[in-house]
Amino acid sequence: MFSNKLKRMVEVLIILLLIIAAGVSGIFLGYNYVTSQNKRFENLASSLSAGTLVINKDTPGAVMIYIESGDDTSAIADKLKGNGLIDNTLVFTLMSKFNGFDGGYLAGTHFVTKDLSYDELMYMLCQEPEVVKITFPEGMTYQQIKQKLLDSGLKFDPDELDMYMNSPNYFVDYKFVSQIAPTDGRDFVLSGYLYPDTYNFDINAKPQEIIETFLNNMNSKLYQYEDVYARAEKIGMSIDQVMTLASIIQMESSKATDMLTISTVFHNRLESTDPSLQKLDSCATINYLREMDGLDKVWAASSSDMLRDSKYNTYLYAGLPPGPISMPGIDAITAALYPTDENYMYF
Repeated sequence: MFSNKLKRMVEVLIILLLIIAAGVSGIFLGYNYVTSQNKRFENLASSLSAGTLVINKDTPGAVMIYIESGDDTSAIADKLKGNGLIDNTLVFTLMSKFNGFDGGYLAGTHFVTKDLSYDELMYMLCQEPEVVKITFPEGMTYQQIKQKLLDSGLKFDPDELDMYMNSPNYFVDYKFVSQIAPTDGRDFVLSGYLYPDTYNFDINAKPQEIIETFLNNMNSKLYQYEDVYARAEKIGMSIDQVMTLASIIQMESSKATDMLTISTVFHNRLESTDPSLQKLDSCATINYLREMDGLDKVWAASSSDMLRDSKYNTYLYAGLPPGPISMPGIDAITAALYPTDENYMYF
């Protein structure tokens, strides 16, 4: 009887000791794990900031992960597993919450490698996504901009981008877009509104996002004026007509001082009652048509150029063409809005 009680006490004591040992061991292992992970994160962060660790599309074995806006941790885990980067999506999701990464993953394109641990993957996906920096000079046409985006490595569908360029209804929240009036024979409705500047684009940016990036910048540039819409109305033009004129001015000269003279000539011709002066006679519009045909630009329009039957041909048709021919910068827009009071008819 006594021996059985003693035996049970010993068994209980052993079990307690094992539990205590397991707890101590767990604490020790957990502490070592956290310490080692902190050390790895410090090394990783240090390497990233120093530029000694670079994982991009050119890194051997690099895997591209594109996090879309709205992707939650579970969706990201599915993408990681689908690319062979993790084995267990539930573990990744739980560890994200435990380690404080849940909700911190940044939308965009990331490059990682298969030798990264779950924690390191989490850390990397919280860093700024990979972007492509592209500069677009003033006077570029839409076709030139599209080609430069493609040449820079963006992976959008060019036909889809064309579709959005001809679908202003997707962008009516921008006042200047909502005021574009339908015009017969217009090439790409939003031409003229992709403001020329330097941008950072995600290589997986969608066509609508690409256009909105340009339009956001154009919107901010137009609001540099006290009231651009009132000014346009004062000179008897819509914003779209101002942008169309600015695009021609931009193609005629890159010098701000010359732009004012050019603008004055064009305004005077547009307001003239003399039929012989109502045509703008701009070689810029001829060069636009030549580019559409894959031809080189010319300094002076030939007889055949002048006779080309297109509403964009300002030697053949009076007034403004159906829409902008290039992407004007702020100087050209300013010149279009504020011509001088001179009576110039030629330049």
